[in-house]
Amino acid sequence: MATLSWQLWALLSATFAALTAIFAKIGVENVNADVATFVRTLVIVAVLAAILVATGEFRAPGDLSARTIIFLILSGLATGASWLCYFRALQLGDASRVAPIDKLSVVLVALIGATFLGERPSPANWAGIALIAIGAILVGLR
Repeated sequence: MATLSWQLWALLSATFAALTAIFAKIGVENVNADVATFVRTLVIVAVLAAILVATGEFRAPGDLSARTIIFLILSGLATGASWLCYFRALQLGDASRVAPIDKLSVVLVALIGATFLGERPSPANWAGIALIAIGAILVGLR
């Protein structure tokens, strides 16, 4: 299963992200968004721990380089902040409007990747990135 193409994994990610928005919108109706994020995080930790144990891939953090640990910690902090903001937005807005604006992250990743990681999207890629930005903005309008 790990050998499936990156495109299929990305489509699966998009599918699960869509379900996340719908399930989260329903789930945050009668609870504090931070509590909802905490419960969601506990589920993720439990499922990932089970997967790692079942596949024999669990590694002690001491086996990882300091650089890897630092960037994974930063990624975890960014993820947590994103989830807190996302759940708060879902409490206040329509899922069909919150999720596309959240996907402006695609645009930001492209810009940051080009600026700091030396990635070079093609002109067609930049056109798609611009369309994502325009689409997200249009969906977010009332």
